[in-house]
Amino acid sequence: MNPHLSKQVINLRPGSLIYGHWHKQRYKVISLLGKGAIGSVYLCERSDGKRVALKISDKSASITTEVNVLKQLNKVQGTLLGPSLFDVDDFVLSNGIRYSFYVMEYVKGIPVSAFLKKRSKDWLGVFLLQVLSDLDRLHQQGWVFGDLKLDNVLVTDMPPRVRWIDVGGTTQIGRSIKEYTEFYDRGYWQLGTRKAEPSYDLFAVVMLALHYAYPNQFDRGKNPEQTLNEKLRQATVLQPYRVCLERALRGHYQTSAQMLNDLNRILIKRQTTPMFRHQSITNKQVAGDTVLPLIETSVIGVSSALFFLVYYFFI
Repeated sequence: MNPHLSKQVINLRPGSLIYGHWHKQRYKVISLLGKGAIGSVYLCERSDGKRVALKISDKSASITTEVNVLKQLNKVQGTLLGPSLFDVDDFVLSNGIRYSFYVMEYVKGIPVSAFLKKRSKDWLGVFLLQVLSDLDRLHQQGWVFGDLKLDNVLVTDMPPRVRWIDVGGTTQIGRSIKEYTEFYDRGYWQLGTRKAEPSYDLFAVVMLALHYAYPNQFDRGKNPEQTLNEKLRQATVLQPYRVCLERALRGHYQTSAQMLNDLNRILIKRQTTPMFRHQSITNKQVAGDTVLPLIETSVIGVSSALFFLVYYFFI
C-alpha cells in the first residue's frame, strides 16, 4: 500500500499477502480484477491453492450490505444467482488502519459478446431468456439487481451458463437504487424513477440487448425515448424481440415472469429457424442431469417443452 494515499485507496501489488484478522486466513494477491465505488476486487490465491475473488474496502457498512446480499442469493434454490461466499474478515495494516473484505467464488468466464459472436444471432434470445429467469428468482426474494450491465455478466464453460459477477448494486425492492450505470439507468433516459422494482431491472435488460447491438453505445439525444425507439428499430439483430423490448422500455411489465413469458413465446415461434432445425439431442442427453431447469415449467408451461431441447445446448 502507498502510505501517502488516503485510507479510501488501497493498492495491492501482485504477491501481496492479506491476512484475515479474525479467521486467520491468508490470501495472496495475483492481480486486480476491477475497481468500483465501494472498493477493489482482486484475484487471489488461498493457502490451499484455490483461486478466489476478494473485495476490499474501507466502507465496512457497504461491505456488510453486499455480504448480506450474497448470503441471500446463495440461499436461493435451483441456481447460482451470484458468486458463492467463502469468507468475511478485516485486514489490519501495521499502522492500525483497518479494511473490511469478503472472499467469494472466482467466476471464470468470457464476456457475453464474445460468447454470442461464436454462435448464431438467435442465441441472443436464449441469453436474454436466462437472464430473465435468474431475475425472476431474484425478484421473488425481494431484491432487484440494480446495476445490471454487460460488464457484470459472464458466460462460464462446462457447461455454458450466465453468471453475475458483481452484486454491489443489488437493492431491496422499494428502496432507492444504490448503484447504477448511466447507459443502463432508466432515470438517465428519463423513462422512470430509480426506485428498486422489477421494472427497473427489465429496462436494464433492454439496454443489455442494445449495448450488444451497439458495442460503442450511443448518446441519448434531445429526446431520449425517441432515441431508444429508433435504435431498436434500426438494430437488425434485435428485430425478433423488438415488441417485447419496447414493452419493457415503456414499463409495461410489472414482473420479470411476464417479460419472460412473452420472450419465450417469440422463441417458440422461431423453432423452425436453422438454429433449431440443425440441433439434435439423444434420448440419453434429454434424460440426463445436464438438462437444467433454468426456466421453471410453472412459469413457461408445457408448450415450451420443445424449446428445452434447444436450450440444453446453452446450459
